Amino acid sequence: MSWWSSSVSLPLASTGEGTEDGSASEAGADDIRSQLDRILRSPDFDVTERSRKFLTYVVEEAIAGRADRIKAYAIATDVFGRDASFDAHSDPVVRIEAGHLRRALNLYYVTGGMSDPLIISIPKGSYVPKFDARPTARMASPSVAPSLWPRAAGVVIASVLALALFTWLAVDWTRSAAVQAPALPRLTVMPFDDLTDVGNSKAIARGLTREIIGQLAKFKDIVTIEGDPQGAPAGSTPEGSRYILAGDINLADNQFHVRARVLTRGENSVIWANSYEGDLQASKLIGIEAEIARQVATALGQPYGVIYQADASRRQDNAPDDWQAYACTLSYYAYRASLDAKTHPAVRKCLEDAVQRFPNYATAWALLSQTYVDEIRFRYPIEPSSSPASIDRALEAARRAVELDPENIRALQAEMFALFFHGEFAAALKVGEQAFRLNPNDTELVGEYGFRLALAGEWTRGCAMIEGARQRNPGPLAYYEAALALCAYFRSDFNEAEMWITKTPAPGNPNYHIIAAAIYGESGQTEKAAREREWLQAHVPKLLANLRPEIAIRVVRPEDVEHLMQSLRKAGIAPPSSESPISN
Repeated sequence: MSWWSSSVSLPLASTGEGTEDGSASEAGADDIRSQLDRILRSPDFDVTERSRKFLTYVVEEAIAGRADRIKAYAIATDVFGRDASFDAHSDPVVRIEAGHLRRALNLYYVTGGMSDPLIISIPKGSYVPKFDARPTARMASPSVAPSLWPRAAGVVIASVLALALFTWLAVDWTRSAAVQAPALPRLTVMPFDDLTDVGNSKAIARGLTREIIGQLAKFKDIVTIEGDPQGAPAGSTPEGSRYILAGDINLADNQFHVRARVLTRGENSVIWANSYEGDLQASKLIGIEAEIARQVATALGQPYGVIYQADASRRQDNAPDDWQAYACTLSYYAYRASLDAKTHPAVRKCLEDAVQRFPNYATAWALLSQTYVDEIRFRYPIEPSSSPASIDRALEAARRAVELDPENIRALQAEMFALFFHGEFAAALKVGEQAFRLNPNDTELVGEYGFRLALAGEWTRGCAMIEGARQRNPGPLAYYEAALALCAYFRSDFNEAEMWITKTPAPGNPNYHIIAAAIYGESGQTEKAAREREWLQAHVPKLLANLRPEIAIRVVRPEDVEHLMQSLRKAGIAPPSSESPISN
């Protein structure tokens, strides 16, 4: 471990590799297992059962000479019960649990393990354990010459002063950097209270807390902080947190009951609360914990979720730049609810100002890219003072967002969007799948990616994803309902298609009128089709004059384009010509 001045390697190499015959020497293996047992039995090694299994697994694999197998995938499947589809990039459970384990080992070795002869550590950047003999203390040894003491003391004092200076500079730099960042909401997740305090209830409460932190960490527009009440006043949280997630677990009748709530810091007003139940069977426990954590993270972290709604209701007069930049993203989502052409210019300008003030704000770049895409797909009129619409500019902004934060879901969603309307359909779907694997709990992404899949011809999978996103998203449903209307249309279920399109409150968006006209034309409802035709002729005559290419930039397969054109002809919108389908 880096904070011991020296270490001596045991017969088992510090890389975790064995001897020439593939196993550790008997003495080395025995010593290591003895130390592992000492750690696991110590009350100062305060971790969940999962962390204990993690440590035991990596130590035994190293002793057996299988250090090369100690990877995230093997740990997730062999220790945490994940299935064969586990992807370390989209599920950070191993990385997060390794961090908890490293901290627990550090704490153990400065408390109950201070005198242990062997140090077991897991260096950062790897999951392979390292085994080192504790160096022998020499300060009290008569073999140390007295003349060396002043020099040694000077070195120690100089080191302490250097460390203090570095710490002061680091704190000062951090404060300076914080001023240059947007005012993202900070959510402190407090350890869930164990109301039962029997059996493994404490470990279950701790495991659920950590699982929730891991799932919330996937949402990049919330800063998730792990709360630690040890040694702190009751109810205290890190400075700067706007919100607190707290909860408790109660075990009864082979079931565990979870209650979770979000409070505002300072006022302690509850802005959200929910309860969950799970089975205590060991074979199901980890999976149920993960599912509850996903539900909590989705409710809190997604666009239009609990945190968004709380921040959107906040009003700040003469707000500082960091809040204004973050508020621009809130205004984008408000615009996204109705896709109102009148609101669009102000949102675009706000986001352009935000990225100018905070050029490393990945989410602002991503949302700005999507406003540029909207200018193309909805043919919004561009203000004379603004630069003309450009899909290349949208793609450039999206790639800037991804460059800044490759795991930012909004950034990947923007790149998918821009690529799709650039005509690079396969590349767009590849990026969408990457984003989906990173965070399948982000319903905004799931619905949008599902719609791209459907329009590319994967109607079954894409429409199922849209329906799932609609059920889980508390925000505006118009976008999902229009997509589901199109899904039903292509299934020839025109009653359901009409039901969905009439639910869509988007009177000013031409795309929704096109979908409605196709539905009414195909189902023979001439009066309703005529109303849609009249609206389109009055509001977007240029779109009607260029109808097939407009449809083809959204719908990938030529046969699907032609199907829509035939329905629009029945509605009296598309010219009754014999024009052949164009290739995409």
